[in-house]
Amino acid sequence: MNLRPRIFAPLPTLAALVLALAAPALSVAEGLPDLGEAAQADLSPAMERRIGESVMNEIRRDPAWLDDPEVASYLNRLGNRLSSQSQESRQAFEFFALRDSTLNAFAMPGGFIGVHTGLILAAESESELASVLAHEISHVTQRHLARLMNKSGQGQIASLAALAIAILAARSNPDVATGAAVAGQAASVQNQLNYTRDFEREADRIGLGLLDRSGFDTRGMGTFFERLQKFGRLYENNAPGYLRTHPLTTERLADIGNRLQGRPYKQVPDSLEFQLVRAKLRVQEGNSRDAVVEFESRLKDRKFSGSEIAVRYGLAQALLRDGKMPAAEQQIGELRRLKAQSPMIETLAAQLRLKQGDAPGAVKILRAAHPRYPQERAVAYGLVDTLIEAGDPKEALRVATEDLQSYPSDADMHELQAKTYARLGKRLQQHRALAEAYAAIGVLSMAVEQMEQAQKSGDGDFYETSQVDARLRELRKRMDDEAKQRREQK
Repeated sequence: MNLRPRIFAPLPTLAALVLALAAPALSVAEGLPDLGEAAQADLSPAMERRIGESVMNEIRRDPAWLDDPEVASYLNRLGNRLSSQSQESRQAFEFFALRDSTLNAFAMPGGFIGVHTGLILAAESESELASVLAHEISHVTQRHLARLMNKSGQGQIASLAALAIAILAARSNPDVATGAAVAGQAASVQNQLNYTRDFEREADRIGLGLLDRSGFDTRGMGTFFERLQKFGRLYENNAPGYLRTHPLTTERLADIGNRLQGRPYKQVPDSLEFQLVRAKLRVQEGNSRDAVVEFESRLKDRKFSGSEIAVRYGLAQALLRDGKMPAAEQQIGELRRLKAQSPMIETLAAQLRLKQGDAPGAVKILRAAHPRYPQERAVAYGLVDTLIEAGDPKEALRVATEDLQSYPSDADMHELQAKTYARLGKRLQQHRALAEAYAAIGVLSMAVEQMEQAQKSGDGDFYETSQVDARLRELRKRMDDEAKQRREQK
């Protein structure tokens, strides 16, 4: 459920952010050792995270960015289940989705991992999807980006920031990005390819361990990669992007197969959440009427692929998108009859009520769901949004403020809090909440600007103004400290 409008001011462009980072990143890159943990000696994890945040600020402006808290929550739960089993690193990760039908996924500096919706839909089991995330997690924990930069960076890669931009570009054109950022004008293409193949084998090995310790079927990696290879053979001129950015060779598949030999068969059922997320993404593809026909056909033919609940949920989503509200409500009733338990069903039921002009009914559904699913961000966001729609911004503010006590770094909730303050005519608090939203995603310049606007609002009492002044000093100091760190690394 994504009812909230984006009210952020335009973010700085990627070019401006990279200009601020490129020089220090270059000087750091020149001193990087070749391999292993020593790669962390000169390039601090904080700087790598900062570079990743800078690129993420650009990705969030990309039309393909999927601003769906339910999909994001699922990917982060799945990814964190895997990363928690890492024996090499305690790196923080953030997983996100891009609305793109191509089969691809990519890791960026700082633990940011992107997944195309096409890849999620192509996975025939949750273990297959987990195998891709485990592979990308392993690229991060093994610091392959820093090591790749050192290998290719002798006059070829200006900075890790430039490499991050190339990874972003690779989302739509992997060949161009690889040529520009990795091979370089004077590099040996074959040597570079061999080096990345070594990384792929290492990521496979580490990833299989993550899969096993997380309770997934390790054979999911072999079956998914074999299917990708067959797909690439059928469409040699239009191979999946994942094959172009992650070279898949016969030797690599054989290596995975050898590692899987002797492992006991493990049948791992897919989670309901995996099935619901895939149904939701499928509905969002193409024509809404086609989606209705597809899910009605599955229901009629009893082709549930393991879950009648997921098929009925997908049909309800498709009917909602097609404007068939009573029919969608009927499917919600069937889900209730099946005793389906999922926050995604509750947010869909609330969205249906809201679309039919029944904001109080939507509030009732979300109020009941909130204590049952206290960690579900989509339920919390939906409740605040719906309370505003129902004409109760004071209650919306209470819920948002209480939620932020548990999730103080949630930029979206800070943004929603700003929306409630705007409805209440409290300009100082509105700008202050927006400042915290920007600070949460690492855009300190905009955070400072919003806090300065709060200072000038003129509608706060002495206590509120003093809080703004103190927080503004903190933000400015953080900016100064980061600038100092960049100067010291030149």
